[in-house]
Amino acid sequence: MTGVALQAVPLVGSEQLLNFLPLAVILVANWAVAQPAGAPPARVAAALGRGIWLLLGVVGACSALAGLLLVAAGTTRAYGLAVFVGGLAAGSVVVPAVRRAIARLIPIDPLSPLDATAVALTLLLVANQVGVQLAGDVLIQTATNPRLQPVDVIINELPFLAAALLGVGLFIRRSPRETLARLALVRPAWWHVVLALACAGVFYAFSLGADAAAQTLTPEISRKVGAATEELFGGLSNPLGIATIALASGICEEAFFRGALQPRMGLLWASFVFAIVHTQYGLSIQEVAVFVLALGLGFLRSRTNTTTTMICHIVYNTIVAVHLSTVLLGPSLAAEGLLVALLAGAAVLALRGRARDGVS
Repeated sequence: MTGVALQAVPLVGSEQLLNFLPLAVILVANWAVAQPAGAPPARVAAALGRGIWLLLGVVGACSALAGLLLVAAGTTRAYGLAVFVGGLAAGSVVVPAVRRAIARLIPIDPLSPLDATAVALTLLLVANQVGVQLAGDVLIQTATNPRLQPVDVIINELPFLAAALLGVGLFIRRSPRETLARLALVRPAWWHVVLALACAGVFYAFSLGADAAAQTLTPEISRKVGAATEELFGGLSNPLGIATIALASGICEEAFFRGALQPRMGLLWASFVFAIVHTQYGLSIQEVAVFVLALGLGFLRSRTNTTTTMICHIVYNTIVAVHLSTVLLGPSLAAEGLLVALLAGAAVLALRGRARDGVS
């Protein structure tokens, strides 16, 4: 596999907590902001609205305590310290002044318990992943882990999709149709598809450039990244594996990061969290490349919709998994040129149409 695969890979046992406990907290937060009809449901929602702040405080305190215990044990001090700091940061969102300060940095509603929940849970996720990076050589750990199988990819990715659907209130605050609209999962226009395909090609070219830069500037780290990636994804080199990694990550991660998270957390924070969960690249140029690719997907989402970024992500991961050979490079470049030409033509026609209509 050549290029930077956009596939999140949990590396430590605590991901079970981060994958499934947040779903329960997200459900409570949605009930807290829901406005159900009828007196009993309204009273329940009001009670949950008060209880969610206590729940967030407890989650933060428990995480901080777990971090202290890990530090005291002495075997994983760096990881424990990161979890401790993350727990304190997550718990602090119950303080109104802290939420107002955060709202000046990212576009959240400081009065919304749902937004506070999203901030707290992403802080815990970031702390966990930073701790993994500090605790040891992630590249060695990745290379010694069992090879991923299609079922592993699906299990890793489904929590992102569940968090996206529950986070925007499916069956609690929104109907299925309203949920799809909130996530910007719509039928794409033809030029959205063309744009997604063109962007996938551009992103792949960028990832190859990042790989080349890494091999020149940090050859030893690059060698370890390549070995770890080949070992981790080696079991997904067959058609079923390629289809799974392309579809599962493209659908689930885009629904969560670009569909649910970015509109509330902003482009930079959503992209940073996206990059940090791709821990298999360690502290490397490839990890920076993932962040840049996340920014590209986020910008694409802000100009189109989540369906478009899903198509782009799926096609990109497919290209990375298949790895275009020299034989296919010429036709691929020609196809990319055709896509760009189509987009340029569509843009010219659109501008002419706006000029005829007198739109400035």
